[in-house]
Amino acid sequence: MIANPTTKDPPSPNGGNGRDARGRFAKGYRGGPGNPNAKRVAELRAMIRDAVTQNDLKAVVGALIEKAKGGDVMAARELLDRLVGKPAAGVDPEKQALDERQLAAAERRANAASWKG
Repeated sequence: MIANPTTKDPPSPNGGNGRDARGRFAKGYRGGPGNPNAKRVAELRAMIRDAVTQNDLKAVVGALIEKAKGGDVMAARELLDRLVGKPAAGVDPEKQALDERQLAAAERRANAASWKG
């Protein structure tokens, strides 16, 4: 049995990776160690937050606004993404057609089953 490379613990008694035959986490498996960088990232964010003053932030946003007004497309995109959010992903026409066919087939099966009573 191969040990889980992300932990120093012995392998799960439920299998080499703690998953059952269907690929789900098995009972008794405690999961992985989480993100090993999360603590460091949180520390760096706190350092940046402490170092940047309100006036610094106003200056950065002001510069972004001026660049956007000057025709910088990337600055305008960043500004709009932050203000109103990124646009929703477009619909893939092929996937939409497939979904519609699958839905129609499911409706036909349901109707046929209801006629059988």
